[in-house]
Amino acid sequence: MTTQAEKAQSLERLHAAPEILRVVNVWDAVSTRTIAALPETRAIATAGHSIAATYGYADGQIPLETMLDMVGRIVEAAGDLPVTADLDDGHGDAGETVRRAIAKGVVGANVEDRLKPLDESVAAVRAVVAAGEAEGIPFVLNARTDAFVRGGGRPVEESIADAIERGRAYLDAGASLVFIPGILDADVTRRLVDGIGERKISVIGLPGALSSTEYEGLGVARISYGPTTQRVALTALQDVAADLYRGGVIPASTRTLN
Repeated sequence: MTTQAEKAQSLERLHAAPEILRVVNVWDAVSTRTIAALPETRAIATAGHSIAATYGYADGQIPLETMLDMVGRIVEAAGDLPVTADLDDGHGDAGETVRRAIAKGVVGANVEDRLKPLDESVAAVRAVVAAGEAEGIPFVLNARTDAFVRGGGRPVEESIADAIERGRAYLDAGASLVFIPGILDADVTRRLVDGIGERKISVIGLPGALSSTEYEGLGVARISYGPTTQRVALTALQDVAADLYRGGVIPASTRTLN
């Protein structure tokens, strides 16, 4: 059995490798087993939005205890693969939330700043790092800045400058990566990498964004897909249901995955 500390070290190495780390987000035990069964899978990442939706909550509104219960089930289903969890904004106490997530077997996390004042956000990063140290886990924090998704339509130059300032501060405070969600084109991505560092940026793959291979060539460390993976699954479910209502049949290509 791989220890929790070894899983954390493995996740850190995956971020530092020349090849971009592709993580296909999951939301429950069966989606985890489905992704973990693929030989290409190196790590598991949860999608907070998708877990919340599974329980009928809006994004960011799920009770912490409910979310952590599912995260624990995901860790169990992932086996020896490292699991990094979406912990929203830290649920009011980022350090304590991470401590509880570590108790569930998590070795990394996204914690978002929601564009709170920089000193508050840096303090949250430090609290997360301290929680990992106290639990004896080299915790891998993917510190998220909402410089683009909560920028309020400000000029892109301002969002770039804000993301770089926040990203550098989070790395200095002990974060492993800086997660910058949004549809980032090649020029913006290049400037962010130049300002924050190669293999220090994490992005999200959305419709209209670059491919993972393109981001890899620009020096990005990791790409995840957030709630879109669940949306793909639900789109397929709705489409097949509509076909069945029209008199169709279950496709012969359907596999038994659970």
